[in-house]
Amino acid sequence: MISPFTIHIPQERLDAIRSKVEAYDWSQLPDAGGWTAGVGIADLRRLVAYWRHSYDWRAVEKRLNQLSHFTTDVEAERIHFVHVKGDGSKPPVLLLHGWPGSFLEFERLLEPLAIDGHDVVVPSLPGFAFSNPITGVIGPRRAAELMHGLMVRLFGETRFVVQGGDWGAHIASWMAHLQPGRLLGFHINMVSIFAEDAKPTFPEEEELLARRDAILDWETGYNHEQETRPQTLGVAMADSPVGVASWILEKFGKWADLPKTADGDPMLWSKFSEEELLSHIMLYIAPSAAVTATWIYLGKRLEGSQRFPAGVRVHAPMGVAAFPDPVFIPTPRSFAEKTYENIVHWTDMRSGGHFAAWEQPELMLADLRAFIAKVSGKAI
Repeated sequence: MISPFTIHIPQERLDAIRSKVEAYDWSQLPDAGGWTAGVGIADLRRLVAYWRHSYDWRAVEKRLNQLSHFTTDVEAERIHFVHVKGDGSKPPVLLLHGWPGSFLEFERLLEPLAIDGHDVVVPSLPGFAFSNPITGVIGPRRAAELMHGLMVRLFGETRFVVQGGDWGAHIASWMAHLQPGRLLGFHINMVSIFAEDAKPTFPEEEELLARRDAILDWETGYNHEQETRPQTLGVAMADSPVGVASWILEKFGKWADLPKTADGDPMLWSKFSEEELLSHIMLYIAPSAAVTATWIYLGKRLEGSQRFPAGVRVHAPMGVAAFPDPVFIPTPRSFAEKTYENIVHWTDMRSGGHFAAWEQPELMLADLRAFIAKVSGKAI
């Protein structure tokens, strides 16, 4: 059963969030200076000041409810999704976000793709936003099965295209491996899952992968914590909206393609507004999803789904939009081809970081359209 859904956070919940934000004791927070040891305190204080004095969640709710929201249960898991209908002349498109993103990342792609003729489906991943509560820890492989189940419920045997970044790319890759016949193709902007036996064989591969590993050594402490101890982290996040905001704001600052100050700090406000950032963050806080959204990391470890088994070669048509992500730097195409044997489209993008569809919607839209034209055989 598919049910229409209207976003409405109870006023008592909003009041509780506001009281905690107002009560945050900044005198207990030492500052190591800029972004040298994590989130920049000055930028966090700017965001929280806007939260206290200007942010209006009810206005955001009203705007978001102009989209068509639905919920359905897929194998006992509640899935929330936005569904914007086209005229059916083009294949359905499934857009998948990651952490700490949300369905809002794709907001500026929805109408153009629907005008092209696509039905566009943007779920909240299991445990995220309004796909919550969930029955337990769900990893990306299981999420891929649930996303497949959602598309079958909506479109039967019709083949479709998947686009994703971050966890969305991981899930899309598992969908391409597990159900290749169901996809016209998959288009991702982060290639991070490979067969166990994929090894670098060229000097340029070894150099780039070594450089990426050095960056990730500094930048992925959050991953290890959420992968191994999300419950302990969750105790703090469940009770501190400012804590959740800082945990997420750091990633927007470090992962987006942003100019830097002379001290190397990200110029966060050159790309994002307080309103935009808080609306994403509130989709974790308001529906009490900040904790369950971290469980996908533990699920990855429990499933062993961070790699495909040795010998796996993915044959579904693949497209890659290689945005210059400053942390998860693009994988060399030659290395990707060791696991993905049918790369039909690859674009090295000039700008845009980890949150590509949000940072550079026009570039993402153009590249996705070009990929869809290749795999569907129809000009768009």
